[in-house]
Amino acid sequence: MQRPNDKGHSVVAAPVTGHPLAEMMAHEIRERGGWMRFERFMELALYAPGLGYYSGGRRVLGRMPQDGSDFVTAPELTPLFGEVLARQVAQALEATGTAEVWEFGAGTGALAEQLLDALGERLTRYTIVDLSGTLRDRQHQRLIKSHPELVHKVVWADSLPDAIEGVIVGNEVLDAMPVHLMAWDGQAWSERGVALDETGPAPRFVWADRPAPEGVRPPTEHADEVFAPGTVTETHGQAEAFVTTLAQLMTRGAAFFVDYGFPEAEYYLPQRTGGTLMCHHAHRSDPDPLSQVGEKDITAHVNFTGIALAGQEGGWEVLGYTSQGRFLMNCGLGEALAATGEASNAEQLKARHALQMLVAEHEMGELFKVIGFVKGPWFDAIGFAHGDRTHTL
Repeated sequence: MQRPNDKGHSVVAAPVTGHPLAEMMAHEIRERGGWMRFERFMELALYAPGLGYYSGGRRVLGRMPQDGSDFVTAPELTPLFGEVLARQVAQALEATGTAEVWEFGAGTGALAEQLLDALGERLTRYTIVDLSGTLRDRQHQRLIKSHPELVHKVVWADSLPDAIEGVIVGNEVLDAMPVHLMAWDGQAWSERGVALDETGPAPRFVWADRPAPEGVRPPTEHADEVFAPGTVTETHGQAEAFVTTLAQLMTRGAAFFVDYGFPEAEYYLPQRTGGTLMCHHAHRSDPDPLSQVGEKDITAHVNFTGIALAGQEGGWEVLGYTSQGRFLMNCGLGEALAATGEASNAEQLKARHALQMLVAEHEMGELFKVIGFVKGPWFDAIGFAHGDRTHTL
């Protein structure tokens, strides 16, 4: 992310192309008096109806750049992910006396396929909530093909219901929720937003800062004392409000969110001067959300302390919090891998490679975390049996 110059604009600007989304966003910036909060910019870039990254029909998810995708998630790497997660879901269903799964942001439908395969008749309904019409079509086609006998149990919802009873699953959902950017100049906190530079032959999106309202700052102690001038970081109002809402809507059940992130003390380390904002396109990462608007993913790491507090505010209790690697091993990933012994050598090699990516500390195993919640009967969730880090939240 570029540091702003003396006028509050970035030194390097991104051009507004002929892309309809970019032009719509530029028009809204003008209508707003020349400045837009980044939270709104990210919301439009990802979810503007028919034009946003997730709503405009892009393939998004896949294994390789050659298939036109931008990134891969754990369920696409190996069915072992869903098979093992299903053990935790099954325990939660039994402990809470429920029979429905709610999956938010189901991607290609890979995880739904895996959970349906493992849980089968244990479920009375599998509800998918996904904003992307393109992904919903892929999910539907995939599940019809893989589980024609169970597809009558699958329901797609456009909005939240009045009440939720069952087990909620969200894999890489929270990181895609719009964030609020803040910048510290050594004297005061500013809100970082987006403006237009119209001095050249074509308008360009640029960073622009405005004074933050009194008392608005990152939710960490001594923020004004420890951060270096030029620091940019995020706050997560939308993700936290989403989790609070789900907790309030749930009458009985449990929830498990898998995502990359840190507890608050690690999230707001003074050394993390550039924040965590990141973009993904063609399986490559870059830190510039102002370019290729609508054509690449924009994400931020999750502040799991904020998520835990948001869940508690809505009436959930925290079941546990740990790394993805530890969670999967607790749920029996080793045993699941051993059960592939009858597979061909090539299949075993592929499974072991995927396993390495899921649990290795230098891959997804440590960066990705799992947090669990419950409303209703408490139970000792198997995923947090060893290595629970709730005390770090």
